[in-house]
Amino acid sequence: MNSEAVRFLATVEPFDLLSEDELGKTAQNLSQSSYPSGRILFVQNKSILNHVYIIAQGKVEKYIEGENRKDLSEVLEEKSIYGGLSTLFNRSLSIRTVITLEKTTLYSLSRVHFLDLCSRYPEFIQYFTAQFSSQMLQRPYMTLIARTAGTDESTASPGFLNLYLQDIFSREFASCSEDLNIQDAAKIMSSKKRSSIVVMNSQGQSVGLLTDNDLRSKVVSRNYPVNKPVRDITSRPLITLSAKAQVFEAIMKMMKHNIKHLVITDDSANILGIATEQDLLLAQGKSPVYLMREILLAGGISDLKARYRQLPGLIKSLMDSGARAGDLNRIITEISDAILKKISEFALEQAGKPPARFAFMIMGSEGRMEQTLKTDQDNAIVYADVEADLEKEAQKYFLQLGDKICTMLDQVGYSFCRFKIMANNLKWCQPLSVWQKYFWNWIHNAEPVDLLHSSIFFDFRTGYGDNDLIDGLRNYLFQTLGDWLGFFRHLAENSLRFKPPLDFFGNLVLKTTKDRKNYLDIKKPMQIMVDFARVYALKHRISDTNTLSRLEKLGQLGVLDKKDYQELAHAYGFMMLIRLSHQIEMMVEEGRPADNLILPKELTYIHRQSLKEAFKGIRNAQGRMRMDLTQDIGIT
Repeated sequence: MNSEAVRFLATVEPFDLLSEDELGKTAQNLSQSSYPSGRILFVQNKSILNHVYIIAQGKVEKYIEGENRKDLSEVLEEKSIYGGLSTLFNRSLSIRTVITLEKTTLYSLSRVHFLDLCSRYPEFIQYFTAQFSSQMLQRPYMTLIARTAGTDESTASPGFLNLYLQDIFSREFASCSEDLNIQDAAKIMSSKKRSSIVVMNSQGQSVGLLTDNDLRSKVVSRNYPVNKPVRDITSRPLITLSAKAQVFEAIMKMMKHNIKHLVITDDSANILGIATEQDLLLAQGKSPVYLMREILLAGGISDLKARYRQLPGLIKSLMDSGARAGDLNRIITEISDAILKKISEFALEQAGKPPARFAFMIMGSEGRMEQTLKTDQDNAIVYADVEADLEKEAQKYFLQLGDKICTMLDQVGYSFCRFKIMANNLKWCQPLSVWQKYFWNWIHNAEPVDLLHSSIFFDFRTGYGDNDLIDGLRNYLFQTLGDWLGFFRHLAENSLRFKPPLDFFGNLVLKTTKDRKNYLDIKKPMQIMVDFARVYALKHRISDTNTLSRLEKLGQLGVLDKKDYQELAHAYGFMMLIRLSHQIEMMVEEGRPADNLILPKELTYIHRQSLKEAFKGIRNAQGRMRMDLTQDIGIT
């Protein structure tokens, strides 16, 4: 197919502008699919396009849905492209409804590869910008784009997550020697109208950044002498990012380091300029960086509750901008982690100094960094062992602390666990030695049914507190696992209890209750993949808890071959995107509490087919696990 695809692409605008080598690489990223006549492929403003499509054979009609009519109807034939403008200018939402007029075969190119070509070949992207400019003159088209972007009709702009930093940051920046006094450095910032200045050492190397916030918090508020050298108050180390990085990466780095300025560099680490929080806010309007900042400044539970309520709308905006499911999970996790940290600080202020080192441990989806918009609490407290005469006092303190934290989390919006797996439960608020006994018993004595209810404890990480305690517990876990095949066999058997919702003929198996008909609980097949990744990750001593990270590490170790890893990762990411999209629709558009019960009939044909393929991938993964079990040597 590759040589045939190369020859075909060489005749399609604007791919004909690419070199033979680039065409070959692009052809390797193509996939092919065929559809019968009358099939609706995409729905205007609802279908998220993860690919750009090229018609290999057949015809399709694209149109904008008006009131009982079709606006701007157009027939696309062989070598026509659909999805380029939606990706670049409409946050990857399909601009039009598309239906096949006859049997049609499509080549699909991933959005990531398409955007990469756009970023590296100006003449390639100019082909689409010229199309966009001409079509924007047509009012129905302009109105649709404006409504999607949430702007007036004259200011439609591309989704900001797909922008590159080199397109938005200021290339003019101020710099000074670390020997310069603070007052003179401030004068330079003022004269150049900059909110930061890069500080250099005597060898001309950048060593840190001085910001207007540093001047306020370290100088003005403390009456610090302004004749002192700037080296004394410079923020170090210098936080940098490549100009070729996308806005999403900048957002994650700003959130992680709690900063408002990023130093942008070229491939040789030379400073090109500064990207500020304002740059991102102007590019997006709703920024995770801004929300994180508000959380860190929250003065109480009511503030945190208000910020948490903003999260669904923010995630919807990011999803509309083309964010991947894994990226959305990471942002939800970062926000939740920040809220937990703030709540823990509030609780410690009330409880007083702890009697021993401790860690607030999070498990389940929180521990895997795979939180969605419907989540409850799964947490515990691990504290350092104390002298025998202090045990009761320590236990009382940490149980009260756990109750304060869990109660505040519930008040903000993270509901109590119905199974009471929380730090306010004495069983799950224990010293390290007791936790070690728990894991020893789960590994050596537990029956499969016991592990079925305790498996979330194997997806743990630090939420707040002393990370050394959690690292110590994980090291103990791996040491205790050894080659105890019974444990892995029990875990695998539990995973094999559940089947993906496909019948013998490959059709979706749906459920019906008195409240809802023909639904599918998307969380359950995802849980099978979580279980699969957990079993193999524990066997191979992989400390990552995130499912996609576990699968990636298994691929790197050769436990999964590249094709299997990619298929499983794609399947999991796709299901997560469907799940988040469903929850956003319920919470933001319908104003209802989120759940995981999707209605396949409301999905497009392509999404239903993709869901079936994802479930087939899960079934294949279970087949591999079943084969490993029958070899009577554990999980290979």
